[in-house]
Amino acid sequence: MQEIRQEDVAEVRPLQRIYCLSGCTAVGKTELALRWAETNGAEIVNCDSLLFYRGMDIGTAKPSASELSRVTHHLIDLLEPNQQMDIGRYLELAIERIRQIQARGRKALVTGGSGFYLKAFFQPVVDAVIVSQDTRERVQELIGKGLDVAVSELWRRNPDGLDGLDIDNPRRVKKALERCMQSGQTLQELKAAFAQQTNDLVEAPKSLCVLERNKGELNERIAMRVSMMLEQGLVAEVEALLEKGIEQNPSACGAIGYRETIAYLCGEYDLLMLANKISTNTRRLAKKQRTWFRNQLPGVGKRLDLSGGELPELDVLFS
Repeated sequence: MQEIRQEDVAEVRPLQRIYCLSGCTAVGKTELALRWAETNGAEIVNCDSLLFYRGMDIGTAKPSASELSRVTHHLIDLLEPNQQMDIGRYLELAIERIRQIQARGRKALVTGGSGFYLKAFFQPVVDAVIVSQDTRERVQELIGKGLDVAVSELWRRNPDGLDGLDIDNPRRVKKALERCMQSGQTLQELKAAFAQQTNDLVEAPKSLCVLERNKGELNERIAMRVSMMLEQGLVAEVEALLEKGIEQNPSACGAIGYRETIAYLCGEYDLLMLANKISTNTRRLAKKQRTWFRNQLPGVGKRLDLSGGELPELDVLFS
């Protein structure tokens, strides 16, 4: 990646238009992003939550060395696989890099299929409550006494209601109680404060294009991708990542392609079953992603159907 120089850093001012190209896994984002960036004087900012990690190349379909050489990319290979990125840090880095890109008189093209990270460009996704270790321990102690104990404490702090919280989900109860304890506020008060938040990415003008394909064609592309990953050495890649401590990072080792390969290396099934497992879980992920784009960003940007094989003219992406 191109080195960032101090003289490239812009003065603090509103961000210019940001271009976002997204869509579900295997839909065909990479080549279109490269072509659009080359034609429009843009640099690419990664919005895929797995491309942050070094060594996770084959299983993530990370752009190849030749593809990376065509256009300057940002926010790829930032961390070792045993480290973990969080959305707050990502937002800081994304704002910083986009400012630098625009200060050079170039466009910023955000691309990737991680919906939660993409959503952060359009609305706040994290609040300002920082939960201390002491609070985490107090909540964990309550959870240890039983979920009903934690829920009772949550009701005590929220006499006007739990704002639709799923009280049968221990993880959500735990998170809600941590935030209420730390802030001294109710869930409704926290929700109201959250809705008032904003940041430079949310305020910036944006153009979004979500790529789509019909189910049959997408499934064929997924099967081809999985076959290629295994031929390129996915198993050896995961073996190397295990030595580097990938299991210390739940987001990385639990990702599709990696969790199945780890299970294969533990002897849970054979190579043919490995390919079938990855393909099945990738299809399920694609279905969830399609639903997410319809429900989480309704009415934002445009949808472009790539079914049929021919790439569209570049000027229709953000027209």
